[in-house]
Amino acid sequence: MKKVSHKLSLLWLNYKKNKAIYWMALPVVLYFLVFKYLPMYGAIIAFKDYSVGKGIWGSDWVGLQHFRDFFQSYYFWRILKNTLLLSFYQLLFGFPAPILLALLLNELRSQIFKRTVQTISYIPHFISIVVICGMIVDFSSRDGLFNTIIGYFGGQSSALLSDPANFRTIYTASSVWQELGFSSIIYLAALSGINPELYDAANVDGASRLRQVWHITLPGIIPMIMILLILRIGGLMEIGFEKIILLYNPNVYDTADVISTFVYRKGISESAEFSYTTAVGLFQSVINFTLLIGANRLSKVISNTKLF
Repeated sequence: MKKVSHKLSLLWLNYKKNKAIYWMALPVVLYFLVFKYLPMYGAIIAFKDYSVGKGIWGSDWVGLQHFRDFFQSYYFWRILKNTLLLSFYQLLFGFPAPILLALLLNELRSQIFKRTVQTISYIPHFISIVVICGMIVDFSSRDGLFNTIIGYFGGQSSALLSDPANFRTIYTASSVWQELGFSSIIYLAALSGINPELYDAANVDGASRLRQVWHITLPGIIPMIMILLILRIGGLMEIGFEKIILLYNPNVYDTADVISTFVYRKGISESAEFSYTTAVGLFQSVINFTLLIGANRLSKVISNTKLF
């Protein structure tokens, strides 16, 4: 009891000393409590046959039935494959792209040109996703920009977004273009923290620019790269449904339908299968959590860098 009272007194003293910081942190704490932690209570309906009339506690308990139904359904392997492939493509092409851009910008000596490139590359991030998807749909139509370019090189025009074989390429390429510049900001910030004396010493030793990048620049931002890689792997199963819903159509469900869009359709737009889709979403969260823990431990072994 004395230990508890002692800790409470220390906490009170710390609050009085840093009152402004506590009040600044309050909105963030409330946000996570209201929108992240309190909704976890509703996850219990994944194990019940939820009825709006009966409520969460009044609904009948069915255990793992909804999970079994999902694993045995026709859609399971399709949406799991699509989710993993789209996430993998974004990891493969989208993750190293901002690193490369940051390294290239860091080597520029003309500040005017550097700022111009940065500004142009940042702009797509601030454009509404609805506008972005509208542009992609227009450019991908039979008389759109993409087909005009294809026709210029002798190809045949087609409705690109209606072809399942094209969806992943269009989605991944547009995502890289949209986030390339903005994602490079954190790497540019990390690059600014590297000691300039290291480059001076490398110049004295006669190291080329490429060797300086390889032996000074990259090692200097490896911790940041590993932290962001852990976070990216931890969200490997989570593909935002907004962009996919705005781009896809029934013709491309075989390659475009992912877990989040499946949950949206089954839970809201087509039918109100709340318990079933909650079970699907819970399965997704468990896999993401497992990947996050695994990536964190692997990073600690490989680079001695960890998130927690």
